[in-house]
Amino acid sequence: MLRSLKLAMPVFATMVALAGASAAAPPGIIDGYVAGAPAAVPGVPAIPAISWRVENPFRFFTDPADTEIHRATYNALTPEERAKPILAAERALASRHEEGWAATMYRKTCWNWAASLFECPPEKGSYINPTEHTVIVDLKGLPEAQTASTIECSWTATPKASRKKERGQSVTQSCTEPIKFDIPYPDGAEISVEIGGVEVAKTDIRVRDLLIAAMGDSFGSGEGNPDIPVRFSRERAADYGKSTDEDMTGFPARVGPWKQIGDKDFIDENARWLDQACHRSLYSHQLRAALQLAIEEPHRAVTFVGVACSGSEVVPGLFLRYKGNEWVPRPPELSQISALAQAQCGTEEAPMQDLPEAYHMGGKIPDLQGGLVLRKCEPPNARKIDLLFVSIGGNDIGFARLVANAVLADESKLKQLGGWFGQVFGPAEASAKISGLDARYKSLNRAAHNILHIPWEQSDRVILTAYPGMAMLDDGKRVCPDGQAGMEVLPDFKLSASKTLEAEKVAEKLNAVMKKATTTYGWSFVDRHRADFVGRGLCAGFTDNAMSVADDLRLPRKVDGSWVPYNPADFQAYAPRQRWFRTPNDAFMTGNFHVSAGLMQKVLKLESVSFVQVLLAATYSGAFHPTAEGHAAIADAAADRARQVLAKYGRGS
Repeated sequence: MLRSLKLAMPVFATMVALAGASAAAPPGIIDGYVAGAPAAVPGVPAIPAISWRVENPFRFFTDPADTEIHRATYNALTPEERAKPILAAERALASRHEEGWAATMYRKTCWNWAASLFECPPEKGSYINPTEHTVIVDLKGLPEAQTASTIECSWTATPKASRKKERGQSVTQSCTEPIKFDIPYPDGAEISVEIGGVEVAKTDIRVRDLLIAAMGDSFGSGEGNPDIPVRFSRERAADYGKSTDEDMTGFPARVGPWKQIGDKDFIDENARWLDQACHRSLYSHQLRAALQLAIEEPHRAVTFVGVACSGSEVVPGLFLRYKGNEWVPRPPELSQISALAQAQCGTEEAPMQDLPEAYHMGGKIPDLQGGLVLRKCEPPNARKIDLLFVSIGGNDIGFARLVANAVLADESKLKQLGGWFGQVFGPAEASAKISGLDARYKSLNRAAHNILHIPWEQSDRVILTAYPGMAMLDDGKRVCPDGQAGMEVLPDFKLSASKTLEAEKVAEKLNAVMKKATTTYGWSFVDRHRADFVGRGLCAGFTDNAMSVADDLRLPRKVDGSWVPYNPADFQAYAPRQRWFRTPNDAFMTGNFHVSAGLMQKVLKLESVSFVQVLLAATYSGAFHPTAEGHAAIADAAADRARQVLAKYGRGS
């Protein structure tokens, strides 16, 4: 230490003299950042400054290493790529992870999928109401003479809150090594560092922790993008009997020891999701936007609470319990509004409240009349929501039924399956439902303020995301042509350009209603990404001479012992591709949802049900939903709007 003191005293004295400042508060340091050091003038010593960052800013991940993968990817982006950082990062991650980056992370989160609760492992403490954050602290701007590993720094972290009487944390170690401190939240701590008994720098550290909530439908959940997609055998093929008059043979077959389609070993190889019932995944644009907001700001942490569920509407889903898109032993117990209210309460219980009159809008929403009971966290216990991402409205007008109308001929036998595929109707029926959507948005607005405690004067914290066009060609006027491109998985599927154009016109009406609602209720509206999807719809790809498997629209089939046009084992669900919507072929190759043969037989009571498995594998697996790249593009737009909102309320940095 004597040697350290001899080095430190004259060098530090020189620095102070040159800078004209005291050791306790060196100039050039703003909130812990190094604003002017090291000095750019040769021969002029730099001024030491403390730099720090939150170790695990995206608290939803329990392993800081998982967050670090995303932060390091973001930090490696070029200035041009940072214009749309989430999309650029998704492509970079996809190039390094053939099965997708989420496969190693989705079970290491603060979502307890078995209990449908947001909670971390006990050693992590409270998820909703953290008491501290681990930060990584470093000393920047040391002169070269002091950067040798033999020079030691003595660090002290002292809690800022006066009620805390404990002594600060003190550690002495090499000045070249970063150090970790557990910083109390929300009050923070003062960090100081000495070299040879002389204080060379200090700063206040206070972490800004945002609560970002998210709810909605399949476009919010990440449908079509399982955390672990299915894997296919390189040799084996699967036979599904007959659909109408065509043989369903030579299909891609899953890996595994299964003997019959739908047996236990087969079902065990289903795609895996962060939440199986809701087909919610880490690829959701809501989660990706929250993750980006966490990793781009070193002094910020994000507590993310996402409950979006595939198939949800405003009423069944947000207000009323909805069991999800996939059959599981323990489906969601609460509606999404109740689930968020319970999350706000942390470890306290959010009591159930009978709300018979507040939300049915004078009888315009009959299902909410009489008996509506929601959880509501009492204000003293409710953590404030900084941002609320919402994706809702498409299912309310029956957009999936419009899609079915566009891809099924009038004589198709699949229309007889009703609820398994979704009732089929045209633009007139959808347009009629649009007229009732405003009442639902109004009811949701009341719930956002009265149940979730978002202040009325801060309504723009609610961020509604628009739906992108599904089949628009490059000119933004025409849609995909007639044909089976991307959907020959079932012979009944054949896109009708005229019906698709009608559906797109209904989608434009829906977009106008959504935009008007955000103006009426003061919400934020996100629609910048809609332009990015033009030319990236269902038919973007090749039906022959594809440059890559990812851009091949065809489904591989085994013909005369050989796979055509490619081996299904080579399909990569998350490889970059031109189309940002999953075709039915893509859905079969990615989600491949099947149910047990016994359940299928029991429910349908048909002599032959194998071909219905193909229907499920090509529709319930995320057909007509954005790819991971598509979600990333939406997330970039949502994150841009979120930054504006945060900046408005002083939470931008």
